[in-house]
Amino acid sequence: MEKHITYILAGGNIEVRENYIAEAALILQHSGITILRCSSLYESAPWGFEAKQNFLNQVFEISTSLTPEELLHLLLTTEQQLGRKRTNKAGYNSRTIDLDILFYDSQIVESQSLTIPHPRIAERRFTLEPLNELISDFVHPVLRVDINTLLTRCKDQGKVSIYNPGNNE
Repeated sequence: MEKHITYILAGGNIEVRENYIAEAALILQHSGITILRCSSLYESAPWGFEAKQNFLNQVFEISTSLTPEELLHLLLTTEQQLGRKRTNKAGYNSRTIDLDILFYDSQIVESQSLTIPHPRIAERRFTLEPLNELISDFVHPVLRVDINTLLTRCKDQGKVSIYNPGNNE
């Protein structure tokens, strides 16, 4: 079976945030996913909406033999297991966990249910910072520039910092 290197963004802002991210990693590993590396945990303000609690985000570099669609199904199932409640209302909201496929090798996937690379990578500092930690020289297959360049060009000026649990900002 062919293995694919894939990058997953895990994030959430409902307490205990770091526990949900760690649980998601465990569920994925028990489902046959190999987690090769993880970025640091990053904390950032909510993006696109107001919330009481900041988000924590982490990128997982994984190896999988699942197809992109199978991986998406596994991520959605994992979100449900961890209490994610998706609503039909427009916009963003607080969540226990959100798992997004950022890259799947250097493949470009466009279907009704899935777009890879994730279409908003270049707009989101909270995604680019942990990606840059792991793969700064990886070239985005659609935009054709590396992650470090995307980060320096990112218009999102939201504060993103490595998570320090002792700092109660």
